[in-house]
Amino acid sequence: MPDTAGRARPVVLMFAGQGAQHPRMAAGLHGHDETFTAWMDEAFRLLGPDGPRLREQWLAPAPAPEYDDVTVAQPLLYAVGHALGRMLLEQGLRPAALFGHSVGELVAATLAGVLEFADGMRLMRDRMALFADTPPGGMLAVAASVDEVAGVLGPTVHLAAVNAARQLLLAGERAPLDEAARILTGRGLVCQDVRAHQAFHSPVVAPAVDASLPAWHAVRLAAPRLPLYSAYTRGPLDPDRARDPDFWARQPAETVHFAPTLTAVLDDHPGCLLVEAGPGNSLSTLARRQRAITGRSSAVLPLLPDRARGDEADIRSVEQAWCVLSGPAVPAGAVAGPQPRTSAETGRKP
Repeated sequence: MPDTAGRARPVVLMFAGQGAQHPRMAAGLHGHDETFTAWMDEAFRLLGPDGPRLREQWLAPAPAPEYDDVTVAQPLLYAVGHALGRMLLEQGLRPAALFGHSVGELVAATLAGVLEFADGMRLMRDRMALFADTPPGGMLAVAASVDEVAGVLGPTVHLAAVNAARQLLLAGERAPLDEAARILTGRGLVCQDVRAHQAFHSPVVAPAVDASLPAWHAVRLAAPRLPLYSAYTRGPLDPDRARDPDFWARQPAETVHFAPTLTAVLDDHPGCLLVEAGPGNSLSTLARRQRAITGRSSAVLPLLPDRARGDEADIRSVEQAWCVLSGPAVPAGAVAGPQPRTSAETGRKP
């Protein structure tokens, strides 16, 4: 981490989306940190009849075949990201900004006060039902520029995300996407399947988006109470857009412009500490390619290990992150000193 002793460093929280999920993500904190535990338990309660099944999927040591499906990955990513964010806020962290990738943007919006967590979980339940019926598809990570993949884009293969200058996601139904991968690999480009069973961020899921509109219009949306950036507007989210249900409902069918949004965050918050508050290190890896990070004016701090490494690794990683957050590089008192408390010690509920 750069030497920033003597000056305050703003903290920005970022949240990952589809593809970051893995078995037992952050599970070591359940039963160890009372805030995390209470919010995860609340998430499973709000999921109703699906709650026990998803809890079992989350805690299982190995993934079931459907683990990467929208019916499992999306609600778990939303619940885990939100619980981690609440854990940090409960300790006293006041982020300078929040943003996320795909479902991670919904996590950021919830923590910023745009929508209530209970409403978010209900929308996740709707998403599970609606998007599971979309045509079988997937997403493909390609190490290339937009110009280099232009030849395979069209009515069946779509640009799903711009994650870095040469890191893209494509989406489409399975057969066209496999053909695109064959063509691009033949050109010497590196391609890798993303852990997703649906063609998110493409028109393939547009019918499900349309079907989700009534549920979004029934939700009360508010202006963000904390600075919130959107990877769909590529900058700060204004109050009017934040209160627009169509804006949120249509995100799953729109391209994620993560790279320019990350650049905007770093430009607006020079010298910041980016904290990836979610499973894995995927966003941290992308952030390390940014000039502000390579030049060491800003820094990146993943909250959790890069993959499941056991419960003790989760706990140790979070404790080490708190040591950094409570150090002199952030404002005094930004994160309270005590280590995570167990739910048995306080019994606090969300």
